[in-house]
Amino acid sequence: MSSTATSESSSLFQLNSAGLLKETDLRSLQTSTVEFRKILQIITTLVTIAMVRLTFVATSIAVFVAIQSFALIVIYSRQKIDISDISEEQNKKVHILILSSWRSGSSFVGQMFSQHPDVFYLMEPAWHVWVSMYQNSAKVLQMAVRDLIRSTFMCDMSVFDAYMHENRLVSDLFQWEVSRALCSPPTCDYYERTDLSNEETCKKHCNTSKFFKMEEACKTYNHIVIKEVRFFELMSLFPLLTDPSLNLKIIHLVRDPRAVVKSRSKSFQALMRDSGIVLDSHGKTIEREKAETSNLEVMKEVCRSHVQIHETATKHAPDLLKRHYMMVRYEDVVRDPLHEISAMYKFADLTLTPKLKSWIYNITHGEGTGSAFKITSRNARTISQAWRTEVPFAKILKIQEACMGAMNILGYRLVESEREQKLLSLDLVVPRRKYKFSWLSPDENPV
Repeated sequence: MSSTATSESSSLFQLNSAGLLKETDLRSLQTSTVEFRKILQIITTLVTIAMVRLTFVATSIAVFVAIQSFALIVIYSRQKIDISDISEEQNKKVHILILSSWRSGSSFVGQMFSQHPDVFYLMEPAWHVWVSMYQNSAKVLQMAVRDLIRSTFMCDMSVFDAYMHENRLVSDLFQWEVSRALCSPPTCDYYERTDLSNEETCKKHCNTSKFFKMEEACKTYNHIVIKEVRFFELMSLFPLLTDPSLNLKIIHLVRDPRAVVKSRSKSFQALMRDSGIVLDSHGKTIEREKAETSNLEVMKEVCRSHVQIHETATKHAPDLLKRHYMMVRYEDVVRDPLHEISAMYKFADLTLTPKLKSWIYNITHGEGTGSAFKITSRNARTISQAWRTEVPFAKILKIQEACMGAMNILGYRLVESEREQKLLSLDLVVPRRKYKFSWLSPDENPV
């Protein structure tokens, strides 16, 4: 018998001896005590069972959590591998932004890239942003332009939904025909990828290609090149330069402002809307009689932007940006096309093929004078100097006054007289080695 039961019996005997309990009461208490003990045993058993079950449940939960944690680790590890694979694949791509201004030879330089078989090229896709929102200023539109450029670099062409109609074709894209990639598979089957395309032929045979084909094509190239003239400062591009999903390099193309004004005067009508946005005319058309004044005002903004972009990239930017920035003068390109284009290709991790060498030589050594927005065989060096004999000296003085700072920084000599202007033996382009700037060679250390 347990000590508890013995204690209970002893207490009852003492109560009985003292005559405090009757016989019936004693029997009743003894019965109750037995029942109480049974109940207590039952409760103890139930508690023990419950504790065992709770222990089992707790153990089960712990095991379940452990299994779940292990599964999550496995899944995460796999996702991490997948993400790394995607990131590694994306990092293989090179994204080149040719940053320039209107009538600065950017279409010509763009074609040097477009005709390369490894390049997917688009000419000024931000044209669609400016056309859709022409009542705004360039500053207001720069974020929309930047976002479109980023999406295009990522081959996400849905970004054009905001600026183009739903059932669009590739031919609805601004200057689509200058892109060899849009005239060859998978966008169009007329040209092979290794062919050199022709704009007029492409327009004739590839003008019904569906727009989604452009995205398909973009994803098959490792080099994506965009030429754009609608950036007037570099700070807005910093998020793209630091974006881990992009490998962005900037080729900053400049040209003698005197030659630019001469070229712009022939394209006033075509550039009217863009000039209005630059000058923040709130969508109002610039009157033709104010063409010369507006051209000069636009050139002030262009020159200011060239200085700002160059100084930001070479003086105020982190080393990462300095390694991803190259300034190119159009005059250097037309004087020695193969050398300068080879340097740009090296910067872009491209190789100059024999076919391209021959094409570049022919396109820059023709007899034609060329035409606005068209790349034809011409004597590029002679054309780059045409302003010296065709633009009145009085106008040259105004341009020099408006852009003096930029000309000094970019390496263009001022002319002090009409005689100097027309003396073609006087070189007005300062040899770039004389200037300690980040010019063409990516191996030079910028200051």
